[in-house]
Amino acid sequence: MINACTYGVQNSIAADSVEMFLDQPRPGGHAVQLCKADERLLERNVSRYLLEGLKRRQGQMVIVTPARLAKFMSGGQPDWGRFENSVGAVLREVQAQANVTGLRAYGEIVGILWKAGKYSAAIRLEKLWNKLLESNSFSLFCAYPIDLFGSEFQMGGLEAILGAHNHLLPAVTNEDLENAIDQSLNEVLGRRAEGLRSLIKSNARLPGATLPGAEATILWLRNNLGDEAEEILARARLRYRASQSLRSHSTKNTVQ
Repeated sequence: MINACTYGVQNSIAADSVEMFLDQPRPGGHAVQLCKADERLLERNVSRYLLEGLKRRQGQMVIVTPARLAKFMSGGQPDWGRFENSVGAVLREVQAQANVTGLRAYGEIVGILWKAGKYSAAIRLEKLWNKLLESNSFSLFCAYPIDLFGSEFQMGGLEAILGAHNHLLPAVTNEDLENAIDQSLNEVLGRRAEGLRSLIKSNARLPGATLPGAEATILWLRNNLGDEAEEILARARLRYRASQSLRSHSTKNTVQ
């Protein structure tokens, strides 16, 4: 089973590891992106992942509808036999096509379970995907509707999600988010902000995994600053969204 967290060092994951997975994922590659904070970034990443596969004559399998879940759920949990006979069968059918040189899968059904509060079922489904990855040559890209700025972005649940994947794609454009957090720290904490930055840098991590800088900072703030963290993140959310809106308008003007 693919369980090791093999993330790169902070601030480098966005440059090389992400591009490698989107363009040329290795068989068995299993990536996750937390998408609610910036769904446009998810759309760009998924489009690139699938388009690059088509260029390489690789098969595509996209599972995003709740109806698919009913085919392999039993007693509120995903069942291996049903999963293998439905999803596994489709996967092998695509792979058997004469003109296919590989296969890329994208799925949001784990995210559907997570959003419904069925956390154990979501993690169970990730384990089934990993079991399928062991015996079939394909890569898998998952998306979870978890908002970096929301209360669901907490240490406990993230450990289970990260432990089921071997690639973490940043949830946002990290430079913009880091700038938004930095400015919000100064506003809310004043002189205290400078002393906290070195503390955050040395302690903001999950056991067994290195997160991109912005995600790690948010986790540290939530776990250590209580109400002040909520104020910092509320301001950072507004700043980040404003920066993305400005980028979008700038891109449109350039195209025109």
